[in-house]
Amino acid sequence: MDALLVESFEKLVQGTCSPATVRAVERDGQAHALWAEVEASGYLDLLVPDEGGAALRDAFPLWLACGAHTLPVPLAQTMWARGLLAAAGLPQTAGPIALAPAARREAGGVLRCACVPFGALAQGLLLRTPEGEVACVPLKAATVQRSGVHGSLQADIVFASLPADALRLPAATDLQAAGALITATLMAGSLQRLLAMTLQYANDRAQFGKAIGKFQAVQQQLAVLAEQAFAARMAAELACAEAGLQPHRLRAAVAKARAAEAAEKAVAIAHAVHGAIGFTYEHSLHYLTRRLWAWRSEFGTHAWWSEQIGRDICQAGGAALWPRLTDESLPAS
Repeated sequence: MDALLVESFEKLVQGTCSPATVRAVERDGQAHALWAEVEASGYLDLLVPDEGGAALRDAFPLWLACGAHTLPVPLAQTMWARGLLAAAGLPQTAGPIALAPAARREAGGVLRCACVPFGALAQGLLLRTPEGEVACVPLKAATVQRSGVHGSLQADIVFASLPADALRLPAATDLQAAGALITATLMAGSLQRLLAMTLQYANDRAQFGKAIGKFQAVQQQLAVLAEQAFAARMAAELACAEAGLQPHRLRAAVAKARAAEAAEKAVAIAHAVHGAIGFTYEHSLHYLTRRLWAWRSEFGTHAWWSEQIGRDICQAGGAALWPRLTDESLPAS
């Protein structure tokens, strides 16, 4: 992607995502002004296919920036959903779009989507029904109830039935893998920012006559944090290397599992280095660490995706293991 385009997006996100803005969105569950700025920028249509096609790799640096700056709206999810709708020749849905890969049917035919990431802000929902239908539906007739931990923008969304104006997409659309890949990339961006913040604090904070970052024990922990941050980034970048919009499920699985593993270690180290100040509401560290901790379980946990990877490798047989490890002959998505 053009470096100027990425730089412009970075400036947009930095300018719109002040701590005060993030706090207000988390408190009120509304982001109308922020979303209007995002929509006006035109970046939401980045993955809308043109003559040259659209690819996940084009979105990767922008999704990283969303995670690094804790953008409290589903820009990445909406960008991907708009690309899918355009590729299918369907009209666009207004406003933020969230993803729900596992809706369940309850008594009376009620359709429930539990703990939908960014569901509290969404105006549209891209979901998979228990019957296997994939559809993008407006939320004007749905019941939306915020869920999750403090500051979370997750929500439980309930429909009496699938709306008649739902936009049907191909059943092969893998919402689970797409959600996992988007979340892994957001986590990778947050981990990069977490590393930068922790390094800065370790160099600024003095104890016993020198910066705490000069102590060997702290340096070792910072090295582990850097290792985890860059491993998560590389896994996400490899998974975003696809030429089209559909993620490779195995690569997405690896990216999400690796990001979740990295987050667990990195968050603990960052808080240990920051000490008590990192736990205060006024400090910005928790905007990253709370999200990283919550993102670990969204669209599949580390354990769930690790099991999927293991099953896939076992089914492929021992002869396929080394080519897969070296990425020489991954199967088609």
